[in-house]
Amino acid sequence: MKSSSLIPLTIFVACAGALVWVLTGSQSLMSSQATDAQSEQPAPDAPSEKQPDDSPPLTKPIGTAPAGMVWIPGGTFKMGTDFLVKPGKPNPDHIKLDEYPEHEVTVDGFWMDETEVTNAQFAQFVKETNYVTFAEKTPKREDFIGIVPDISLIPEENLVPGALIFNEDFDRKNFRNDYQGWEYQAWKYQKNADWRHPTGPGSSIENIMDHPVVNVTYDDCVAYCKWAGKRLPTEAEWEYASRGGVDGEKYNWGNELNPDGKYMCNYWQGDFPLDRQNKDGFLNTSPVKSFPPNRFGLYDMAGNVWEWVNDYYRQDYYYHSPKRNPKGPDDWLDPAEPEIEKRVTRGGSFMCNTNNCTGYRNAARMRSDVSSACFHTGFRCVIDASMAKKTKK
Repeated sequence: MKSSSLIPLTIFVACAGALVWVLTGSQSLMSSQATDAQSEQPAPDAPSEKQPDDSPPLTKPIGTAPAGMVWIPGGTFKMGTDFLVKPGKPNPDHIKLDEYPEHEVTVDGFWMDETEVTNAQFAQFVKETNYVTFAEKTPKREDFIGIVPDISLIPEENLVPGALIFNEDFDRKNFRNDYQGWEYQAWKYQKNADWRHPTGPGSSIENIMDHPVVNVTYDDCVAYCKWAGKRLPTEAEWEYASRGGVDGEKYNWGNELNPDGKYMCNYWQGDFPLDRQNKDGFLNTSPVKSFPPNRFGLYDMAGNVWEWVNDYYRQDYYYHSPKRNPKGPDDWLDPAEPEIEKRVTRGGSFMCNTNNCTGYRNAARMRSDVSSACFHTGFRCVIDASMAKKTKK
């Protein structure tokens, strides 16, 4: 959709933690790459797929329980969704093509953070390493090569660090939801928003140190994991852990969103984005452990913030996924934005809602630009058997 002040050059689905826009007059730009050494570091290896498919999965804990982590015993489960809604038929759960087909997967046991990484934990990492996140760095014109037709047209004053946040002042009078990407109307690129300032310079994490860290990109998460002696989970590990050992349930607590009227996770109540209610007690992020854990003892596997996983995103990956410890495809492909590197995020966030984005479902997937920082996206870490003896933190 074009307007007098904004023309998206790249189209993406809202609720993705994947947009970093740099406004250039009548254009909106998204950074698709990072250029420093930190961003070029590869992610730690996920579990090997070489083990025979018929061997029993690892179920017994390896080593002593690391602080703040929960053992997830290995097993076999059904990953994804077993049906697609026919075109023109009601789709209240907003099931997408990339969730299909349902397929059997076996994963070996691993340790997983019981909560999303908090501001306090990330602050300790930054204190010890002097790490600078992507959202804190001034972007360069070169970052937009291949995305913007002529990078020389980007005004210098618009090359500023920042992140994507909800736009409280979006144009409600002219709001429309009858075209693809309508969600963009309620978002904006906030200059100088970063992990210390979740919604911009006027915000702070001083009193929310027990909330999940946000405005972190994929590479920021990888850097933290390496410091902690951990790694990001694979998408299969993440969904297996979320389901808590039970197949076929819509949410990690059952099939009702609010059983007996009880809110089980932090999500948007009301019609997004026009009606923002606060029935669960939180408009933005909530302290970790504010809602009940799942059957494995994990908190916020639904809602609060989207969580980065290690897998590249491909819409058709479930048709080709190996059964044992799948690590995701070898490269990415988002048909809507094939030139932008995408990885998967999981779990939904406080911005997910019943009328558009039901990311808090077990099977729901989201694709995210690896160098986009967003105020509703964070992460948690895992340790597998091969890493257990090496972990110190």
